[in-house]
Amino acid sequence: MNVPEFLRARRSVRSFSTTPIDRSTLDVLISAALIAPAPHHSQPWRWAVLESDSAKQSLSESMGDSWSRDMQNDGVPEEKVLELVAKSMARINAAPAALLGCLTHSGLDRYPDKVRQDAEWSMAQLSLGAAIENLMLSATELGLATCWVAAPIFCSEQARKSLSLPETWTPQALILVGNPDAEYIPRERPEISLDEFRTFY
Repeated sequence: MNVPEFLRARRSVRSFSTTPIDRSTLDVLISAALIAPAPHHSQPWRWAVLESDSAKQSLSESMGDSWSRDMQNDGVPEEKVLELVAKSMARINAAPAALLGCLTHSGLDRYPDKVRQDAEWSMAQLSLGAAIENLMLSATELGLATCWVAAPIFCSEQARKSLSLPETWTPQALILVGNPDAEYIPRERPEISLDEFRTFY
């Protein structure tokens, strides 16, 4: 495939088969993430690899509790809260593996003012996005399916504590990994009008 075709081949898949993913394959994906561009060649990313049912359950419960509180504060009906949280937890727990991408300050510059320090952290977050894209594209090349779950960035401290991660790790994104369910049919990609997304100057 040429590059545009390869990029289009990556899809967010939310249903997996029960086939486990071996550690050597997961290491291939993480190795791909580690060559992404980053500020100051810092590689400020750390990956918690969740293989066990207990680890996935602990994380999904923690994030589910946090999301429940947020939705309740937003006035979402209780039945809807229970439905959404149960669906999210089931999806995480059913994935053969889940890779929790975390940020650290390792290799990042330190500034005395908040503006520049916040910008430094923003650069690290951008670089994690690039690392995740590398990881997901590598999974696609191997015939694996992935899904980016954004929940950890909304409750990073709860997510960190649920897995007893080092205090220097800040969870940001969860990538579910597995073989796609044979019956799963992804949604059609919508047509994109470039005029909505770019302007020439």
